[in-house]
Amino acid sequence: MTATEYAKDQPAGFKNRIEKVAIVGAAGYIGKHFTRELLKTGKHTITALTRADSQNVIPDGVNKAIIDYDDHSSLVKALTGQDFFIITLSVRAPRDLSGKLFAAAAEAGVKWVMPNAYGPNPQNSKMYDDMGFGPLYRNNVEALHKFDINPVVLSCGFWYEFSLAGGLIRYGFDIANRKFTIFDKGDAKIYTSTLPQCGRGVAALLSLPVLPQDAASDSVATLSNFIEPRSAYIKSFHVSQQDIFASLKRVTGTTDADWAITTEPSYDRWANASKALKSGGGVELDGVTPLGPMQAFGMTMYSRIFFPGTDGLTDKDLANDVLGLPEEDLDEWTKEAVRLVQSGELATYGQ
Repeated sequence: MTATEYAKDQPAGFKNRIEKVAIVGAAGYIGKHFTRELLKTGKHTITALTRADSQNVIPDGVNKAIIDYDDHSSLVKALTGQDFFIITLSVRAPRDLSGKLFAAAAEAGVKWVMPNAYGPNPQNSKMYDDMGFGPLYRNNVEALHKFDINPVVLSCGFWYEFSLAGGLIRYGFDIANRKFTIFDKGDAKIYTSTLPQCGRGVAALLSLPVLPQDAASDSVATLSNFIEPRSAYIKSFHVSQQDIFASLKRVTGTTDADWAITTEPSYDRWANASKALKSGGGVELDGVTPLGPMQAFGMTMYSRIFFPGTDGLTDKDLANDVLGLPEEDLDEWTKEAVRLVQSGELATYGQ
């Protein structure tokens, strides 16, 4: 699909809107936010693809299609008639699973797919390679294009409340024990989004017309504006570690003296975690706590995003205004991160 195509020139029966949406992971950690916000629009029929033995609770108002990831025909059947397919998968999912889903979507005639890539700017290939998933991302997008499927990528940065509550491995904060590791000077700003903002972003994207009606409508935002390699970039905040720390102190009523503060070069942190990950060995956090492979992978990703000037984005790249996304309050979501720590809700994430 090219930017010069217009709705008026499409064959009879063409719908210039997304009506039927299928989701893998509709009740998952980020998928539930997509599902909730899509339901709020009232514009879509939503179908959750789910395994027969899944214990996830599918929300009211969502259809359920039982699938077997190893049964291609069950996937094709579930996806037949769908306009848009959203894929959310655990980081532990088999590497070939996305490919199976793409092939089924192609056979079912689905023309729009949102692949499993909800993070920082994917067009910064060097950064993605350093994080460890550059080749996988490029292979997935290339596969979608070969299937004549339009990839729409939501690039929302790492999830704010999840990342802040995730300990020293992620944004460098151990809220429970009041520890803070400053990467370099702590002044590198990153784009980061709350999970509800991610949900609103997806719902707004899928509420856009698919194509401009005609040449006079070229200035109207459409879903076709966001076909990869142009990602749908959104944010909640553009903040540094120091900005986050100031928010944490306001929320918790603490001062610098209440925190154990250390510093570490972001490059050294990334290099050590990356080396350990590639060798299959562990990496020590603060020289004390040995981390497993998945934790080393997390440290590799998060330390890399804090390299100075790393993501290559500016506010001009953001689609917040086009999508009508609200401004959010940093302290409100820092408070939510503190709540997540206190409740222990993230203890079983990814298990």
